[in-house]
Amino acid sequence: KELNSGRKLKEEPIYQLTSTTWIPKISGQTLLLKHVSSKGEPSVRREGVPHAPIYAVCAPTKHVVIVNKLVTRATLIVHCMNKEEDKGVISLGPGDSFDFRFRVNLRKTTVYTCSFAWPGNTATFDIFRADRDDNPQSKVGVCSECIWSIYEPAPCRDRRDGGQPNCFPWAS
Repeated sequence: KELNSGRKLKEEPIYQLTSTTWIPKISGQTLLLKHVSSKGEPSVRREGVPHAPIYAVCAPTKHVVIVNKLVTRATLIVHCMNKEEDKGVISLGPGDSFDFRFRVNLRKTTVYTCSFAWPGNTATFDIFRADRDDNPQSKVGVCSECIWSIYEPAPCRDRRDGGQPNCFPWAS
């Protein structure tokens, strides 16, 4: 089988959108396609399979890292979640880190909120917000690896260029 460009594809699971366009399955990433039928509904046809709805785009994996940098060197209790997933309660000693990976949804509305607790304090913060962390127009830009240093006064997202981190106020 050939793509419009004439490149040959391996005989792996292949999705046919038109009689001349073939899209291969991409290993290691989710291949997300959006094809609108004449009725205005997204659809795809897989060889031998009737049309079925599909919503997709190649969404790269995001990696959030949370580092306990409390000046008091206290243990930091972290609990992160979004609407679909609870990452559980994690205890971080001084300098310890916790990380998780995920993909941003198609609407770019993905939010992971974390609660933080250390002796005498509790705070909440959206550790990942697609409008802030996956938006080239935002003040802090896109991060594929979002490294957060947690200090008593504020959570700070480290910069890849080694510059001053971007610190934000606690939500509560």
